[in-house]
Amino acid sequence: QVQLVESGGASVQAGGSLRLSCVVFGVSYSSICMGWFRQAPGKEREGVAIINTYGGSTYYADSVKGRFTISQDNAKNTVYLQMNSLKSEDTAMYYCAARFGYCSGGFGVGPYKYWGQGTQVTVSS
Repeated sequence: QVQLVESGGASVQAGGSLRLSCVVFGVSYSSICMGWFRQAPGKEREGVAIINTYGGSTYYADSVKGRFTISQDNAKNTVYLQMNSLKSEDTAMYYCAARFGYCSGGFGVGPYKYWGQGTQVTVSS
């Protein structure tokens, strides 16, 4: 059974930093693509960052480039999202997701088969 467990969400002030974690259970970690997505109230879920666990290539949404960094610890089956210079518009529920195969940069949610429960990030200005 595949399970993704996120943690690290919190309330912070604008300009602050957070690191989200996502532990992956039940799937061969080295053969999947992991993504971080977010959804604000009344808005559609959007992709934030993607990493191919095999090779480590990464992709970022324009809105977070230069501020967010996705990384992984293969030994721990864990993906991280380091978020710096947070803005109020970053406020959302953040989800990690997994899909089989190699990702080439698209942020569509459809291909992702497995999702975590979400962790809330609130940025106050």
